[in-house]
Amino acid sequence: MSYKKKIYRFKNAIEIEEYHTARYGAPGQKRIPKRTVTPEQVERINQRNKEKKCRRKLRAHFDVNDYFTDLTYAKDKRPEDMDTAKAHFKEFIRIVRREYRKRGEVLRWIRNIEVGKRNAWHIHIVINRISDTDIILRKAWKHGRVVNELLYEKGEFRELAAYITKSPVTDKSLRESSYSTSRNIPVPEPEEKTYNRWKTWKAFPKIPKGFYLDKDTMHEGVNPVTGYRYRSYTLLRYRRE
Repeated sequence: MSYKKKIYRFKNAIEIEEYHTARYGAPGQKRIPKRTVTPEQVERINQRNKEKKCRRKLRAHFDVNDYFTDLTYAKDKRPEDMDTAKAHFKEFIRIVRREYRKRGEVLRWIRNIEVGKRNAWHIHIVINRISDTDIILRKAWKHGRVVNELLYEKGEFRELAAYITKSPVTDKSLRESSYSTSRNIPVPEPEEKTYNRWKTWKAFPKIPKGFYLDKDTMHEGVNPVTGYRYRSYTLLRYRRE
């Protein structure tokens, strides 16, 4: 029985996914039946995939000196609905992109528009920072305050990805959210390897020199959609480059 391994390499992290290519466990184990997936499970799977893609985009295209920015709304300028909030962001990012181009820079961003159950609106945005980004953002956002901080690196952006992809699925205080990214930050293609024997599946992953296992990322189980066994984990560099 064979299994596949996908390896996503980043400057300071390596993400690995391993999964079997047939619905069987180890030799001598019973076949694992494909399960019926509930709408709630599909929703959670989609949320996890969104977070995973966001994390990989952060690791590939941003660094700790870039900005994590909160665009807030004054009470008298709150949008009526999500479409209005999206229009506000579209106008904001158009101005920011124009200012970056004037300076010969390329803009990259990830954002999540959020509204709580008490109708408090705000927009979280990760943006690549240039020398006067703070001034550009303050002039472009006309609906409230702009709060900037440098990206926090804990877990090599793992926690940041979870935070900026929040939705009512993961945060019950939210009424609605809308996640989006610029088109120029694709997820890198992984290396793919295929192993044709069960014995090559290691009980514990091999860790290359200079890295350590982020234990909070180790997940093993059965994919409820495919019925295949899987394992995923992340290795982090001891010293960031």
